[in-house]
Amino acid sequence: MASVLVVEDDQFVRSALIRHLSEASHTVRSVGTALEALREVAHFRFDVVILDLGLPDLDGGEALKMLRSITDVPVIIATARDDESEIVRLLNDGADDYLTKPFSVEHLSARMAAVLRRSRAAGGEAPPPRVIRVGGLSIDPLRRSAELDGAELDLTRREFDLLTFLAGRPGVVVARKELLAEVWQQSYGDDQTIDVHLSWLRRKLGETAARPRYLHTLRGVGVKLQPPADAPAAAPLTEPPA
Repeated sequence: MASVLVVEDDQFVRSALIRHLSEASHTVRSVGTALEALREVAHFRFDVVILDLGLPDLDGGEALKMLRSITDVPVIIATARDDESEIVRLLNDGADDYLTKPFSVEHLSARMAAVLRRSRAAGGEAPPPRVIRVGGLSIDPLRRSAELDGAELDLTRREFDLLTFLAGRPGVVVARKELLAEVWQQSYGDDQTIDVHLSWLRRKLGETAARPRYLHTLRGVGVKLQPPADAPAAAPLTEPPA
């Protein structure tokens, strides 16, 4: 079953969705605002997000764009709005599907199943990745787990993707534009998004921008990950998962 985030400010609708999804054996978390949703996806991993558009703090369309800047989790829009041009715009902005209220639980379940099938099929196209080791870092892309000097790192989805991408290219300076394209799947965006995630990642690696160990920023050029001087040499993509 799936891990689902319900973003809905109507308490009646929210409770009904939680009840029916839980009865279908899904794991459900729920919030009533866009900012709460952003915090949730930054700290937990979900298989799908059900997003209402009429949120009290931020329009759901803007919330969708912000979600897409930090995660590629499938998003199903659920709203009373039925304007075709808006539906097209939301799908172009990154929504995976769209449901117009009122809808049946069976309809929602079928749409969720279809979105999850597409997501899992896309994730299964690549060959099984190998464990990446750079200095004291050990990253298992298949299990989506990372360790530093034997201690497990508690990373968000985007932090893990960023670390994995850089660790797969040890010592190579990666331009911010490439990070946006490969990690965020965006052709353009705000550099501040990258800076914030790098700051969070540095904190979890026990370093700072002023005193880096693994993550090094070259102003105006990009970012590189390399082992500390006192760590073993980088050995990416050499060890199969245990």
